[in-house]
Amino acid sequence: MKITHTEIYRFSIPMEPFVIATGTMHFAQNVLIRIHTDAGIHGIGECSAFPMIVGETQETCIAMAKDFAAILKGKDPLEIPGRMNDLLGYADHNNTIKSAFDMALFDISAKHAGLPLYKFLGGAKRTIETDMTIGIDSPEGMAKTALKYKSQGCRIIKIKLGKKIHDDIDRVKSIREAVGEEMILRLDANQGWSFDDALFALGELEKYNIEFCEQPMRTWYDDKLPELNVNSPISLMADESCYNHHDARKLINSQSTTYLNIKFSKSGGILEAQKIHEEALKRGVKCMIGSMLESRIALSANLHFALASPNVEFFDLDTALLGHLVDPVVGGLTYNGYFLDVPEENGIGAEPDEFFLEKCESWTV
Repeated sequence: MKITHTEIYRFSIPMEPFVIATGTMHFAQNVLIRIHTDAGIHGIGECSAFPMIVGETQETCIAMAKDFAAILKGKDPLEIPGRMNDLLGYADHNNTIKSAFDMALFDISAKHAGLPLYKFLGGAKRTIETDMTIGIDSPEGMAKTALKYKSQGCRIIKIKLGKKIHDDIDRVKSIREAVGEEMILRLDANQGWSFDDALFALGELEKYNIEFCEQPMRTWYDDKLPELNVNSPISLMADESCYNHHDARKLINSQSTTYLNIKFSKSGGILEAQKIHEEALKRGVKCMIGSMLESRIALSANLHFALASPNVEFFDLDTALLGHLVDPVVGGLTYNGYFLDVPEENGIGAEPDEFFLEKCESWTV
């Protein structure tokens, strides 16, 4: 089997403004690729650029996608490690757009094998429940949003923080008082705190029964993570500090964190995500599968990976519920309230809506 050509789409999804510590997103800066082969099998891949975290924009992803598509033309898509090494040999980093190519290659391979992706990866169905994320707002506004989600059957809330420390404490206090003690609360500071602020905040927030706190400090303070981790009464989860399995190994060996957050936009896709999972599994460090602002195409791939990764115990796959104003996907992941499932179709089982694609700027390489 050989790759004949790749279609690249500016897959912009309008959405309600979403605020985190590092910025505000007004639309999902996504890129969709469709890799075609001479066997009549095509693969779908999607990535969501989050420039304030990964340093990639929709424009840089599209530019690199054109180069990557040219590199892969005429090569065997079933040799996924070789193909991803081809891309690495051309350009280091750029993991967001690389994840779309990785996803499409796995989609082709699973279709070729006649299996849903989770079975191709060696997985099996299990119960998956996502959290719901609340963007930064006033304490009252965030408490109101939490109550809305609770009324809709949500049982796990992830609270975005990372602004002024006392305001952040008020945000959590207001949410806990509003929803009661039964809901699970998670925090995500998105690198917004200094070491001293993080230490103070985590101590103050312990009484609100917090499951964990993601990425309290900027990655340039990773050398201080072991000290924060040992002194924090709340478990820490490394997100932006963990891009690849080497990061995972160093974080685990230095006792810098309790948990790891795996995202394809950081790891460059499923292949490296598997290595992070394996590194964590060896040491008994539980993982979360996270996401940026992907549609249900990439979310489906995330869920397939989670179903094949027993050490993934936390699920943050709510982005399609976070204010996307359109759903440009046919098939794929389904939500039963906040419980997730994937179809039994071969591959990822999701395709872009062709009517939506007609409106997207596109290139063929």
